[in-house]
Amino acid sequence: MSLAIVANALTMIFCMAVLVQSVRMMRSLRTVKDGALTQVVEALEKATGQARAVLSDMKATLGTDCAQHARLVEQARELRDELQLMTGIADAACERIVGAVSIANAHRAAGAAEEEGAEGEGEGDGEEKADTRPQVEAA
Repeated sequence: MSLAIVANALTMIFCMAVLVQSVRMMRSLRTVKDGALTQVVEALEKATGQARAVLSDMKATLGTDCAQHARLVEQARELRDELQLMTGIADAACERIVGAVSIANAHRAAGAAEEEGAEGEGEGDGEEKADTRPQVEAA
């Protein structure tokens, strides 16, 4: 056998294999063409329509909800600013009250020290002195 005959025989074998595969592929494509591809396209079209409807609903919902949430956030910020102002005023008032109490305690201590000094000098008289200190009521 010559080399040419062997090459022709291999070429015929490969061509027959290609023909068998072509027939199998034609059958598969005919099956897809007859129904499967059409059903797939219809299902995709239906899913796309549903997705569009959901997206439009979400867009409308987010449009109204976002505006409402933005208003609520703005109101919350205004309340926060007002509460900060009120807290600052309360802190200042508390500091003034603490200052006034410390001044009153200092005056009371000074008055008590003066009375003790005066009582020490007046022990020989035998008279009791009345308490002239201002009385502070507990709140």
